[in-house]
Amino acid sequence: IEQPTFPKITEMCVKMIRRVNDEEGIKKLVNETFQKLWFTPTPHHDKEAMTRKILNITDVVAACRDTGYDWFEQLLQNLLKSEEDASYKPVKKACTQLVDNLVEHILKYEESLSDSDNKGVNSGRLVACITTLFLFSKIRPQLMVKHAMTMQPYLTTKCSTQNDFMVICNVAKILELVVPLMEHPSETFLATIEEDLMKLIIKYGMTVVQHCVSCLGAVVNKVTQNYKFVWACFNRYYGALSKLKSQHQEDPNSTILTANKPALLRSLFTVGALSRHFDFDQEDFKGNSKVNIKDKVLELLMYFTKHSDEEVQTKAIIGLGFAFIQHPSLMFEQEVKTLYNSILSDKNCSVNLKIQVLKNLQTYLQEEDTRMQQADRDWKKVAKQEDLKEMGDISSGMSSSIMQLYLKQVLEAFFHTQSSVRHFALNVIALTLNQGLIHPVQCVPYLIAMGTDPEPSMRNKADQQLVEIDKKYAGFIHMKAVAGMKMSYQVQQAINTCPKDPVRGFRHDESSSALCSHLYSMIRGNRQHRRAFLISLLNLFDDTAKTEVNMLLYIADNLACFPYQTQEEPLFIMHHIDITLSVSGSNLLQSFKESMVKDKKKDKKPLSDEDTESDSNSGSESEEEASKPRRVRKRADSESDSDEENDINAVMKCLPENSAPLIEFANVSQGILLLLMLKQHLKNLCGFSDSKIQKYSPSESAKVYDKAINRKTGVHFHPKQTLDFLRSDMANSKITEEVKRSIVKQYLDFKLLMEHLDPDEEEEDGEVSASTNARNKAITSLLGGGSPKNNAAETEDDESDGEDRGGGTSGVRRR
Repeated sequence: IEQPTFPKITEMCVKMIRRVNDEEGIKKLVNETFQKLWFTPTPHHDKEAMTRKILNITDVVAACRDTGYDWFEQLLQNLLKSEEDASYKPVKKACTQLVDNLVEHILKYEESLSDSDNKGVNSGRLVACITTLFLFSKIRPQLMVKHAMTMQPYLTTKCSTQNDFMVICNVAKILELVVPLMEHPSETFLATIEEDLMKLIIKYGMTVVQHCVSCLGAVVNKVTQNYKFVWACFNRYYGALSKLKSQHQEDPNSTILTANKPALLRSLFTVGALSRHFDFDQEDFKGNSKVNIKDKVLELLMYFTKHSDEEVQTKAIIGLGFAFIQHPSLMFEQEVKTLYNSILSDKNCSVNLKIQVLKNLQTYLQEEDTRMQQADRDWKKVAKQEDLKEMGDISSGMSSSIMQLYLKQVLEAFFHTQSSVRHFALNVIALTLNQGLIHPVQCVPYLIAMGTDPEPSMRNKADQQLVEIDKKYAGFIHMKAVAGMKMSYQVQQAINTCPKDPVRGFRHDESSSALCSHLYSMIRGNRQHRRAFLISLLNLFDDTAKTEVNMLLYIADNLACFPYQTQEEPLFIMHHIDITLSVSGSNLLQSFKESMVKDKKKDKKPLSDEDTESDSNSGSESEEEASKPRRVRKRADSESDSDEENDINAVMKCLPENSAPLIEFANVSQGILLLLMLKQHLKNLCGFSDSKIQKYSPSESAKVYDKAINRKTGVHFHPKQTLDFLRSDMANSKITEEVKRSIVKQYLDFKLLMEHLDPDEEEEDGEVSASTNARNKAITSLLGGGSPKNNAAETEDDESDGEDRGGGTSGVRRR
């Protein structure tokens, strides 16, 4: 009929309007922009301007069909609220104009649907118009009261396309909100609506049934009280279910049930939907009967949750979810608790059933939230007469008790491969926290874990929940930060689709940001909390912590990629890495030495450090004597290589037949290797010299190291040895002679490193000491040489603060 509005304008409007919940400044701009664009009254004679406005609004609504309409509701609420107390109400006037003109456009579009050329376009525009009217009805249903009789005939739309179904559903939703507000509607009009809705309930699928039963609930409960009409419908489906149950009990393999499966599915869904909107235990429905209808419905639906067909199980669980909204106390029944918790916690249970249970809990909480908001509105109206607030508190007490029952299992659903399961679990937790139904501290580690989800929408939602908790309860995030990091590793393990690949702790994109970077950014502002958090993470690398290697890799990845801002942060980490190395390294060497067999020629004592320094035939040397020739030997590479070979052979002869201690050494040494690599990475990333790292003291004033970091580009954390260890599954594979030699070499390198862990002072002529040379050689050897940026122990040419580098840098020797 009309020319469509320019797509560019629609696109711009969609982008702008989604910022309606942004920070105050942007929110104000969005409200002002759309007030001028849409919600300013149009002169009555300017039909063209009105048409442009209608097309623009409906185009934007149509464009947001898949992403939701929260923005429209928020915008309309903001604008109407802003003029509540004003004498002149332009937004309200503009809304009345828009609603009246939208109804006119609907009539035009319907007339044109007979034109086959434009049928698709006009059908889409009709849906957009009716959807927009529904959005207005949600915020101000009074605007649609005079148009209710115009909308009713659309309930008889013949359904052949998706658009036809959307028309029916939106009209049902509008009438549900509007009919109860009508003054003295005609009986014929009401009877026609009831009959139209009943026909739709009997004829069409789940979505139509759901909206039509909901509309019927509003019309019957609030206006007509035509309970017999609804009771007859309920009995029709309840009776069918009872009959099918009896047949199934008699013969579970009967073909009658298979033949009647569509009727069974429809009955399960419809009985549930009717139970959601009508309390059939009221006398108005069942009369003087003593039968407890809600218990009978529960029994029937529970029976079919044990059916062998998953589709039947799902519909029965949907029906239960509906019934629980009317009677939440049923969720305390033991059989319901067992059903819900077993579905949520059973790893082998169907994804569809898990999602349905989570959806049931989500819908219940959403309905409770709506009830509470309505109770608050009612309370404000009659605050002086009654204590409606108390009713609300009783209701929230019920919700809180219910969520305590299912909370653990819902949280555990985060550890699922399927993103849809994680999505609904997060929705349930967010609703629970927003309604204040549980103590938030128990959710913090799970939210930290969900903040590492691959899907940005879920990450943002989890991070937002953490921000809200942090605002209300300072210290909760810090308290659970390490537990959250460990849990995030478990989530990543669950998500990891290729078990052979080690789980990594950074995003595999250009940013290479740490998965837990949001957590770190929340903690880093408080120096005490930040330091405690970092020390706790580094303590996991201690050999006594017995942390699995892949988790250490994951934590090292995060530590390598956290968004550090000042020099103090990485310097503090490197300082504590040195402390951990000195303790763990000594323990590691000691345990390896103790595992070695006694020298056959000297069976009085186990092989000592000194024995491994020389050939197995040579006599016992003191440590001092052993170290002297080594330092001399370092000056000639060829000699050094042959001596190293001798040392390896000497230790090889003393290895026990059982290779378990070797495996243990290789496993435990990964933590120390990762710390060495992490220190080297941070050193290269920030351009620190050895002297700067040595001079750092944690007790110095914060201002001394408060300078910003000058990050290098292209410096990546790639701990090759640990990755190879995990990919080859060395812990479970057979040890070859070659692997034994490489582990022995690693042991000797570790031993050399531990002997020279503390660099000597620089010698007078500026030469680097032999001890420092030995240490650097050991580090380079341990880290596998390779790419200098990632592996080798060297320093960048410039430092973050431009400080003069002192001696002790490994780079000096190379240059």
